[in-house]
Amino acid sequence: MNTQIIKGNWDVAKGKLKQKYAKLTDNDLRYVNGQEDELIGRLEKATGERREEIERFLKDERNYK
Repeated sequence: MNTQIIKGNWDVAKGKLKQKYAKLTDNDLRYVNGQEDELIGRLEKATGERREEIERFLKDERNYK
């Protein structure tokens, strides 16, 4: 996963994730530099989506515009 994209645009991506998965909390979406795997694990647990689907969503640059 390209963490540079996530780091620079996390506020936008966080809003898109909340739109897609309304049940996500701010704690689920807490981003800590260097702990991307933990973030994806929280998103997997909260959404029920597979890791691959979450990573695909985070890699899609359209979600940062």
